[in-house]
Amino acid sequence: MAASDRSKSKVPSKTTGQGPAGRGKAKGGKQRDCVLVASGDLREEANRACWPAQKQMEAELAKAFAAAGCNLVRGHSPSKSRGHGFIASAREGLDAFAAIDPQAPLVVAEAVWQYSNHVLPGLCTHAGPILTVANWSGQWPGLVGMLNLNGSLTKAGVPYATLWADDFSAPSFQRHLQSWLETGKVDHDTSHVVPLAKVTLPAKLAHVGAAIASDLRKRKALMGVFDEGCMGMYNAIIPDRLLHATGVFKERLSQSALYHETMQVSEAEAREVLRWLENAGMTFHFGKDEATHLTRAQVLMQCRMYVATLRIADRFGCDLVGIQYQQGLKDLLPASDLVEGMLNDSKRPPVCAVGSTKPIFKGKPLTHFNEVDECAGLDGLLTSRVHEALGEPTENTLHDIRWGDWDQSHSTDQWVWVFEISGGAPPAHFIGGWKGAEGHRQPPMYFRLGGSTLAGVSKPGEIVWSRIWVDGTGATEKLCMDIGRAGVVRLPEEETRRRLESTTKQWPIMHAVTYGVSRDQMMARHKANHVQVAYATDAAAADRCALAKAAAARDLGIEVHFCGTRAAGGAASSRWDA
Repeated sequence: MAASDRSKSKVPSKTTGQGPAGRGKAKGGKQRDCVLVASGDLREEANRACWPAQKQMEAELAKAFAAAGCNLVRGHSPSKSRGHGFIASAREGLDAFAAIDPQAPLVVAEAVWQYSNHVLPGLCTHAGPILTVANWSGQWPGLVGMLNLNGSLTKAGVPYATLWADDFSAPSFQRHLQSWLETGKVDHDTSHVVPLAKVTLPAKLAHVGAAIASDLRKRKALMGVFDEGCMGMYNAIIPDRLLHATGVFKERLSQSALYHETMQVSEAEAREVLRWLENAGMTFHFGKDEATHLTRAQVLMQCRMYVATLRIADRFGCDLVGIQYQQGLKDLLPASDLVEGMLNDSKRPPVCAVGSTKPIFKGKPLTHFNEVDECAGLDGLLTSRVHEALGEPTENTLHDIRWGDWDQSHSTDQWVWVFEISGGAPPAHFIGGWKGAEGHRQPPMYFRLGGSTLAGVSKPGEIVWSRIWVDGTGATEKLCMDIGRAGVVRLPEEETRRRLESTTKQWPIMHAVTYGVSRDQMMARHKANHVQVAYATDAAAADRCALAKAAAARDLGIEVHFCGTRAAGGAASSRWDA
């Protein structure tokens, strides 16, 4: 029987047998039970649309567990009236976990994007072994949802193991699954991770980093946060004590204030912004149906939000800002992603404060962190300052680690990641810049009021990738940073289209090859759904940027690790500790 067909009445009340999962058959030949839970979206339309993929994944996963001698039993029943079987709110999660044996081996299976706060309270007090699992698919980003949950569990200090697979019947997955069933643990290869203490920092770059850290601690910086906690991303909230130690402080702003300020912006000002975008070469794909098409009215409202965001940031003296949007603004305004992509670019429509003729943040980005991911915000601030100090491009953005695959066009022999974020990246990253930027309507199931994306294909070049994350597994919480190098490759149009069609075709995409970090190594180590990226002029410059940022982070009290190598191929001579 597929895991999705189990009812709550069959949740085991007692777990017995060998190992944490009671592996093997009980007396009488009956198989042991493991409990499955599935966290979903708060948006019911998304849950209904994604349920078939989740149901298929659960059926395949149940077969894998059966082959290992265990039944996979659902810990909460699917709802026929709602058309899905997800835990769709924190309250539902509390109720579901109240009926689950706290000692039972527990599997969180995700084929979709999910809100971690739906299940995190129950997981925080669960005493049995926990396994997070995702299918290797870009369709509904279960990989993204699992990575977010993993980062949230790490911040919360909850022990867990994690697995992912193209095929749950594959020997490698079965081997890891058996390890978890017997020991409650899964060992992954993380030999690509090198502590900063083993890396030689050139004196000049160490000085650059030290100067940036010293300036932050002396002059400090304000992080404007338009409502914390987007979509249950517990891992994306930096505890104030840890953030303050870096010299950065939160200016807690309200999305209600952003809505009000947006409505104060005149139609004429909005039209000026849209005119600038069209003159710069951006292509909007307009239609007439508000429910399914992108319309000029939606984009003009986004242009008003752009003006409002800059004015609020200027009024409060913010050095960077993050807009939650989901869930706070989704029923009031079109998506914020076009706004966010504009803010992160140095070439963007000029905006002045009311009564002033001086453009706000003229000629440089106002760093924006998508989905109020404060870890990405701090990373983006450091990235911008390091790149400015070294004379490198300051535009940076986060992306989801969405999916990846071998290049089916065979134009490269590299395994290529799909880095993709929900609608807004800086056009400075695109092939053709603003002329390569396109505006599509956001998918209706996620964005009821529509709004334009800021989509494009990232240009070939050398990048630095990084992630700041909160580690709560020790005696005290601490901030950590992983840094690596990658190359963005140009794939043929048909291969790019295949990847967009396999994920979300309306969103910006980056074809990335992580140097010295395999698919499985990245998944095993990374503690977030997001990854920060920034270009440099060449490989040597990217190395300098990575080293200087590591120095700055270290001097701010962040524990830094380098990942992989400085160049493709993984040669020992290109290791960071070589």
